[in-house]
Amino acid sequence: MKTNDGLSQMRFDGISRKGFFAGAFAAAASMGVRAAPPAPGKIQGFNESFETKTEGPWEPFSDRKVRVGIAGYGACRFGAMFSFQDHPNVEVVAATDLDPERCQKLAKVVHAKRTYPSAEEMIDKEGANMDAVFIATDAASHADLVLRALDRGYHVASAVPALLGERQLDRAPMLVEAVRKSGRVYTLFETTAFRPQAVAMRRIYEAGGFGMLAYTEGEYFHHSIGKGSVGSYKEWRIGLPPQYYPTHSNGFYTCVTHGHFTEVNCVGIPDDDPIYKERKNLYQNPFRSEIAFFRTSEGGSARMTVAWGLPGYSGELGRCFGTKGCFRNDRYAGDNALIKGVKTTREGLPPGMVNNGHHGGSHPYLTDDFLRAILVPGHKVCVDVATALNTTVAGVYAHLSALKGGETLKVPSFSL
Repeated sequence: MKTNDGLSQMRFDGISRKGFFAGAFAAAASMGVRAAPPAPGKIQGFNESFETKTEGPWEPFSDRKVRVGIAGYGACRFGAMFSFQDHPNVEVVAATDLDPERCQKLAKVVHAKRTYPSAEEMIDKEGANMDAVFIATDAASHADLVLRALDRGYHVASAVPALLGERQLDRAPMLVEAVRKSGRVYTLFETTAFRPQAVAMRRIYEAGGFGMLAYTEGEYFHHSIGKGSVGSYKEWRIGLPPQYYPTHSNGFYTCVTHGHFTEVNCVGIPDDDPIYKERKNLYQNPFRSEIAFFRTSEGGSARMTVAWGLPGYSGELGRCFGTKGCFRNDRYAGDNALIKGVKTTREGLPPGMVNNGHHGGSHPYLTDDFLRAILVPGHKVCVDVATALNTTVAGVYAHLSALKGGETLKVPSFSL
C-alpha cells in the first residue's frame, strides 16, 4: 500500500456493527423456479427499467461450486439482490440477519441451509463449510466484517462503501494488508463498474480510444425529503455526508481507468432542513449535496457530484473526454480506428440468473466477476481492494474539504 497523506486513527464507535435495514418482503419463488426478490419500492438504483444488452452466450468457466454465506436483508434486500442463489457455480450454505424474521426470509429466498443470528457468528462458526462471504449489511459495519472474514480465510464481496467516513479511515491500510496477507479475493460491489456505460468506457480506455482522460464527470443524484425514503439501522443514512457515499459517482473514473485521485476541493451545499441546518445527525454534517473537483493520477480533472437535495432528477451518469475521443450520451465519439474490434457490450449471463435491471443491470455481473476471480486462475476482479479504497476514501477527503470551505486537500492513494 502507498499513501500520500496521513490517515486518521479515529474509529467509528458511534455507529458500531449491530444491524441491517428495516424492510418488508414478498415471496420470490414458486413452482420450484428461482426468481429474484421483488424490487424494494422506490429506492434509487432499484427503480430502473433497463434493457440489458449482452454479447454472445455465457460460457461456463468451472464445474466447481463456491459455498457462500450471505449477510444482510432489509429495505434494500441486498443480500438477495445480486443473484448468488441463481449462479451455477454457487451453493448458498448460510444466511444471517440480526432480525430473526428477516433472517428466515433471506434464507428462504437464497436457499440457505443454515441461519445465524449475526454476521459475526456466521463468519466465526461456518469454518471449512464456507468458502466466501457476501457482506450486505449497514455501511458502518462493512470494513470490520470484511477484516473479520479475511482473517478467517474467506473470499469476500462487500456492498458499498468500503468504509464509512473519517472515523474509519484507519481501516483502509488494514484492508490492504488483510487482502495481501490472506491471499483471498476481495471485491467491492460498486454497481457503476458494470453499468453498460462504464463497461464501454473501460474497454475503450484500455484500447487507447480516449488517449489521456483530460476531464471526467460522475453524477449521483438521489433526492430525498426529510429523513429520506430508505430505512437505516441507528439512522446511519440520516444526515449522511453525501461524499461519504461517493462510489456511484467516483466509479465513473476509478472503475474505468483503475487510476486514483491526487487532490480535491469540494463545494458543500447547505439546506434548511434541521437535519442539516442544525446538524441534527450523527455526523454533525451541514451539507445535503456536495460537488467535488478532483485532480486525477494521469494529470486530468474530474467533477464528481453526490446530491441528496437537488429535486427534479434522480440517477447515476458518467461522461469522459480525452485527447483522442470522448464518451457522452452513451456513445463514443473519436478516432474509431483506435477501438476497431473492441467489444463494448457486456457478456452473457448464466442461464437462470435473473437480470432485474437494478443499477443498470449490473448486479449479476458483479457476482459473476467475483466467482471468476475465485475459480479462474489469473482473473482479477474489476473492483479490487485498491480500486475500492481509491473510490471510497477520495469522497471522505472531499467532505473534509467542504467543511474547510473548499480548501484543496491531498488525497491518499492505495495499491497492492
